[in-house]
Formats: sequence, structure tokens, C-alpha cells
Amino acid sequence: MFFKMLYDEKLAQASYIIGCQRTGEALVIDPERDIQRYIDAAKKEGLEITAVTETHIHADFLSGAREFAEQTGAMLYLSDEGDADWKYQWLDKKRGGGSYQYQLLKGGDAFKIGNIEIKALHTPGHTPEHLSFMVTDFGGGANEPMGIATGDFVFVGDVGRPDLLETAAGVAGAKEKSAKVLYNSLQTFKSFPDYLQLWPGHGSGSACGKALGAVPQSTVGYEKRFNAAIQDASEESRFVENIIYGQPEPPIYFARMKRDNKGGPAILDQHPSPALMSADALAKLNKGATILDTRSWEEFTAGHLPGAIHAPLINAFPTVAGSYVEENEGIYLIVDEDRLTEAVTDLIRIGLDNVVGFITPEMVTDFGGTLETTPVQRIETLKNGGYDPQALILDVRRADEYEAGHLAGAMNIAHTRLMARLAEIPRDRQIWVHCRTGNRAAYASGYLQSKGFDVKMLDGGYLAWSEANGEIVKKPAELA
Repeated sequence: MFFKMLYDEKLAQASYIIGCQRTGEALVIDPERDIQRYIDAAKKEGLEITAVTETHIHADFLSGAREFAEQTGAMLYLSDEGDADWKYQWLDKKRGGGSYQYQLLKGGDAFKIGNIEIKALHTPGHTPEHLSFMVTDFGGGANEPMGIATGDFVFVGDVGRPDLLETAAGVAGAKEKSAKVLYNSLQTFKSFPDYLQLWPGHGSGSACGKALGAVPQSTVGYEKRFNAAIQDASEESRFVENIIYGQPEPPIYFARMKRDNKGGPAILDQHPSPALMSADALAKLNKGATILDTRSWEEFTAGHLPGAIHAPLINAFPTVAGSYVEENEGIYLIVDEDRLTEAVTDLIRIGLDNVVGFITPEMVTDFGGTLETTPVQRIETLKNGGYDPQALILDVRRADEYEAGHLAGAMNIAHTRLMARLAEIPRDRQIWVHCRTGNRAAYASGYLQSKGFDVKMLDGGYLAWSEANGEIVKKPAELA
């Protein structure tokens, strides 16, 4: 049996290739949309990807299942669990007419890739249709499974968050109910053999949980012993309370990913090819376009094109772009040319395909027109007469961070939810933005400035404020 994990560091997302070397067939579990890298990895081992499956309808990236079916004719094995709201709607919408080759799976169903059996287990809670997959290598002489692909059910050190139906998909009152379903699924997990390898769908940095470990894989036995969320699953009410509290506010784009992965991701065929432009042309863009400036915060604050958003090409890039770019907006990049493909790939993985043009950072430096700057002030100076009572302090940390302690009078909106809540932010006051240290505040400040707000970023954030013994309010304060 051939086994390989392909990992997207920025989305902290894991896909798996499982192949039968005797027959040359291979399966991909949870592929992203740019499928050529999976094809190449399999081909290198003398394998052909003949089948694709996924653990659930994803919220954090656009699935590559349809792309595989369209481009290669691969057989699709997809969940038939959950109610009518959680059924795939694109299986009969093949380009040019007709249906893809597919088999819908219920818990207990199995299929084979060569001599390898893949058995579906219904493991709801993160989503109603969620499946995990037991893998048994009959061709290697085994008659029991060697591992389980758990998707967003169980991670290393955590379990999949049950609140996204409510916080991302907008199903009111769903998170407590889903948490109870997840609790029941974990009781089944506890009965699995300890020796099973555990192959999760995400690692540290994913917004699909709150305490994911950085180790890429584990075993069922290790997680039963040391995974805090599974330890909590010995008593339902405690588990429900703990698993819901402290989950990060999901990025705006999660709702769009759920919609598109259920209704059918657009066929990609090939990557967008943005054209090299002049800085002058980029500075004259009309509304309906977004400029993503991938330079450092120091370069951005010193001078950026009017309307540009600070979106450095680091692990946070997809989250920032997905949170601040409107659907179908034309996207223009300020990026080093040797990283252009990387930036475009990051964008198409979250369904932002309309990447129109780009300029290089040097072209901003050489631009002859007027650049904007972003005011920055150390947060500690507010203790020494630097506080303007007419300004609004905007805390862009998570809600649980804010509740644990915040500056007096501060308003709280997580940086990933600003697009949805812009109307709540006053335009007749200067907005002083902070987070824990500075990164999230930098993204938020750039976005708010691009939307016409008078912004100042408070560098050092809540951590510096508390270290300077600044006044801290432990309970939610009245908004100023």
C-alpha cells in the first residue's frame, strides 16, 4: 500500500493519497481544487488516481472533487448522510450534460481501491454528513484496518468544532445540538482499537478547531489518553460547554465555501494569469476591485496605494483575503513576481478566481503619485495622556479573549468578521485598532482604511497594555 499526505501550510489542511501498488490505482481523500499536484505525486509512484472521496462538505477551502471528476473521470465516493440540507447538488451537473460517476455512502458502506478497502463510518457533530474512513490493506495480508482518516472529526489534540452550522452557515440554535451529536460520536471513537493510526484533516493553525496540535498524525490510543476534548467527553454537559467556548470567529468566506462545495465548485481548468500593470493604472482603479498588498507591515504603513489592503504572503494570507475580499470582485496583487503563482494558488483554493493584474513592490516604491500612510501609536502611550476620548477603541481579538479582559470602552469585532459588521463602526470618529500583539490589528487597520475609515493602529496590543499595568475591564463593557 502506498500512503502520502499532502499538506497546505496556509490553510493547515491535509489531503491523503492511498494507492494499491499491485493494481496501480489510487484514491485521494479531501483534495483541494488545484489537482495537478495530486496527479503528479501519484504518477511519480506509478499510480493513477481513479477515485476521490471527502470526509464532509468543507467550509475552509474549495473542494477538488468536482475538478477531478471533470478532468480525469475519477469515481466519486461521497457522503449520503445528513438531511436534505447536507446533500451534494452537483453530481448530475457535468459540464456538457449528464452525471459524474459517483457512489453515495452511508455509515458502514465500503469500497475498494485495488486490494485496499475503505470503509465509511458516520461521525457527525462537526457537520451532519461527516464520514471518517477505516483503511484496511487486504493486499498486504491484513484483515483489520491500519488507520482511520478522521477529517474534521478528531484532530491531534482536539476535535472538530460543532458550531460552524450556526456561526458560519447561519443555522440559528445549531451549535449546542451539534455539540451533543459530536459527544455521541466520540463515544464510538473511544471503542476504536488503540493501535489505529489517525490521519486528521487539519493541523495547527486551522480555524476548524481551537487547540489543534502541530504534530501531523497520531494514533487513536494516544488521542484517547491525551486529547483534552476527548477527555471532556466523559460527561455531556461539560463537553458541550467546553467545546463551544473559545472557538475563533470563522472567517467570512466559510459560508461561501459551504455553499459552493454543496452546490458545485466552479470548474477551474487552469490558474488565472494576472497581467503585469503599471502602478499608475492600479492607483486609478474604480470601486468593485480589491488591491492586496503582500509587502510587510512596515512597508505598508510607510506608504501604500490608496485603497490597498495589507495582506502579507504568509500563513494568514488566505484568511485575510477570504475575510476582506467581496465575492466576484476583481483582485489586484502587489507581489514579488517570483511569488505570483503562490499567491494566485492561495486565492483559488478559497474560490477567489478573479485575479486580474499585479505590480511588484518596487513599482510602489517608484510610484510618482500620492501614497497613503497608516498611523501607528504604541498602546502604552494611552496611559500618559495619549488617549483621545473622541476616538473609538476597536478590539479585533476573539470574543473569549475580549471577555477575559479588555480596555475600558472598547468595542469588540473579530478581525475576520469586520466585513459583515462594518455598519456598526462609526464613521465620524477615529478608530484605534488593537489585538493581542499587533498582527490581527494590522490586517484590520489596512482593511478599515481601505473602506474610508480614519484609522490608527495601536502597536503592542493588549499584551503590552497589560504588561504596562493599564486599566483592564474583566466584564463586557458598554460600547462607547
